[in-house]
Amino acid sequence: MTANVAVETPRADAPDTATPVWNDPAHDTGTRVSALIAAMTVEEKVAQLFGVWVGASAEGGEVAPYQHEMEEAVDLGELLPAGLGQLTRPFGTAPVDPALGALSLMRTQARVVAAGRFGIPALAHEECLAGFATWGATAYPVPLSWGATFDPALVRRMAAAIGRDMRAVGVHQGLAPVLDVVRDVRWGRVEETIGEDPYLVGTVATAYVQGLQSAGVLATLKHFVGYSASRAGRNLAPVAVGERERADVLLPPFEMALRESGVESVMSSYTDTDGVPAAADEALLTGLLRDTWGFEGTVVADYFGISFLRTLHGVAGDWAGAAGAALAAGVDVELPTVKTFGPPLLAAIADGRVDESLVDRALARVLAQKARLGLLDAGWSPVPAALAGAGGEAADPDAVRGTVDLDSAANRELAREVAERAVVLLANDGTLPLHRPRRIALVGPNAEDPHAVLGCYSFPVHVGVKHPGTPVGIGLPTLHEALRGEFPDATVTVAAGCSVDGPGTDGIAEAVRAAREADVVIAALGDRAGLFGRGTSGEGCDAESLALPGVQQELLDALLDSGTPVVPVLLAGRPYALGRAADEAAAIVQSFFPGVEGTTAVAGVLAGRTNPSGRLPVSVPRGPGAQPTTYLAPRLGQANEVSNVDPTAAFAFGHGLSYTAFAWSGLEVEAYECATDGEFALSFTLRNTGERDGTEVVQLYLHDPVASVVQPVQRLVGYARVALRAGEERRVRAVVPADVASFTGRDGRRVVEPGALELRLSASSAAPRLTAEVALTGPPRYVDHTRRLHAEFDPDRDPGARAAAPRDGADGG
Repeated sequence: MTANVAVETPRADAPDTATPVWNDPAHDTGTRVSALIAAMTVEEKVAQLFGVWVGASAEGGEVAPYQHEMEEAVDLGELLPAGLGQLTRPFGTAPVDPALGALSLMRTQARVVAAGRFGIPALAHEECLAGFATWGATAYPVPLSWGATFDPALVRRMAAAIGRDMRAVGVHQGLAPVLDVVRDVRWGRVEETIGEDPYLVGTVATAYVQGLQSAGVLATLKHFVGYSASRAGRNLAPVAVGERERADVLLPPFEMALRESGVESVMSSYTDTDGVPAAADEALLTGLLRDTWGFEGTVVADYFGISFLRTLHGVAGDWAGAAGAALAAGVDVELPTVKTFGPPLLAAIADGRVDESLVDRALARVLAQKARLGLLDAGWSPVPAALAGAGGEAADPDAVRGTVDLDSAANRELAREVAERAVVLLANDGTLPLHRPRRIALVGPNAEDPHAVLGCYSFPVHVGVKHPGTPVGIGLPTLHEALRGEFPDATVTVAAGCSVDGPGTDGIAEAVRAAREADVVIAALGDRAGLFGRGTSGEGCDAESLALPGVQQELLDALLDSGTPVVPVLLAGRPYALGRAADEAAAIVQSFFPGVEGTTAVAGVLAGRTNPSGRLPVSVPRGPGAQPTTYLAPRLGQANEVSNVDPTAAFAFGHGLSYTAFAWSGLEVEAYECATDGEFALSFTLRNTGERDGTEVVQLYLHDPVASVVQPVQRLVGYARVALRAGEERRVRAVVPADVASFTGRDGRRVVEPGALELRLSASSAAPRLTAEVALTGPPRYVDHTRRLHAEFDPDRDPGARAAAPRDGADGG
């Protein structure tokens, strides 16, 4: 299952007898790869299976190996005569002008090609979880915001824009998207995920892959699999899930993306599940991924993940053992830099501990991928599109400096659109939208922090913080600035009140004074993204509880006591329990690290310029200690009389309010029974009963009341955004194949069982609007990875539907 991707040079129409077979695109890929492998020494083979972590030169010279604290220095001069598989993050290691980074990468690729016998370029990869993670590039909303849009088509457009920027400067592979399904929101990397429902994760991630690869950049599914299900939400902690939870919750997003996107790469997870590390799990990486699902691309190790087989998991006694275990399992490429796949692997091959055929197997996949990218073609040029006409290797660094714009007006507009559609209005007593307030108290630690909209994999947070003297490289308006833009006639008084996570309460009194003198309080609360304990959200920044960090809840409670209407605005990487505010706040606005245009998007919702249409991709907890839980819990996971802990969410998965109202009526079911290999069809009328245009997100949940194994009370099987003008109505039709009712049975096979079902057309997982009680008939039917995965919506099918609704945006939601 691979996709065609853009190539760098035109392919020849006929064989050239003077050209080696592997350089001749007229031959099929398999023939080219086999010929090249047969001609290579074992050292040249192994060299294609690892990357080297490098940093581009700020002066346009060749890249320099990056000295990471976890690994020894690498000498490129010693490595390159044998070749090199990948260049790790040439743009994402230190701040560098994008044009000079492209020049540096181009010159390094020319050196790589010249140094080896076969002239094989390296494949350059970068991070792109919230946009191209390099200096000066647009920082888009984080993946949790993608999930909040419930809009795969928009995410596909965003990913294509990210891919075009990466490809233009010579990057081949992006390490995104993350398909981990949230199981415990205390986990620090929740911001990198798309949500707590596997169907939402799968559809949005698939769209992202399609967009990125349409631009010629290989996407990478990560982390395969189970990373998000760690005990207590701790980063890189052991995972203890049953095979059924793994099969029905954690694996389906990967399965969908592999089938529907043509993704080219998969990254193995750090975690071990029931004692077996993913990077050494042959049943997972070969048996399931390749033999069953038919994946033909490359499996790359998460950074240092092969070394961890020795240092953290203890399943290998030395580096050679770690390399052999990973190769045997099905890992093809060691990232970020050479460690176990270097001299230790070569020594293990020489003494017979590792069979060279395992190297050949991985190498065939790596070379086939390079062939599809055009990297093996005769005449391949290292000059990227951004430097076309600049003079090649002789280009003048001063002449090209500043000529590459990775934060264009088109990028910013797209970032704004995603951010607007991702804003979730959790609660509103009518205070919002604000109507010409005279005095606004803007209170909270995120009121004037320009970084409050950025996730931990945005370049300014991930790398820029290590270079405090370097400008941030992109415009980041604060919430204060955005509010002044939306309300130019209002007096905006700012008081931090407290820091994001510090213990100090000295500023709360000043904040309360400002609140009492205002018409409305905007409480800017939430997170600070960071890495490994340097933030309250991000990789290695796990939470002990879901109370707001620091003393923010104390600040919020004091504001609620001020007597002035309070509107908490959350700029965060995870949902938090809000205490009294869940019931007492005038309104609540949730935004998950919304990127460069995030504060503008939030201010537009507060002002009513934008009608909010975001929906929660994760539940917002009622209390700070009711984890781990998600809306996918079975009956025993719901509130009951035998436990004093109530896990019921304050705001459920899929929830989100609008400034208009929608009426659901006229449910019609074409047939209330169908065979276990059939489908149901149902339709209803959706009407915008309010006075302004808006968008409803129609969500379809399946409830299986009796099954042979315990099921979640309900699960999402389809959704659709339906934009309607004020007063407009439309028939919405859904076709629901019986396959979506399948689950993993007691014998480990996926089965569609006969029996009663409920199909719930809902505004959220807690707000069913119309319910169809239907039944599957006939014998149990076993299905596999070729089953139908979607309930298909057709909002425009009805011939009586009125004129098309406006594009979501300024007033359309």
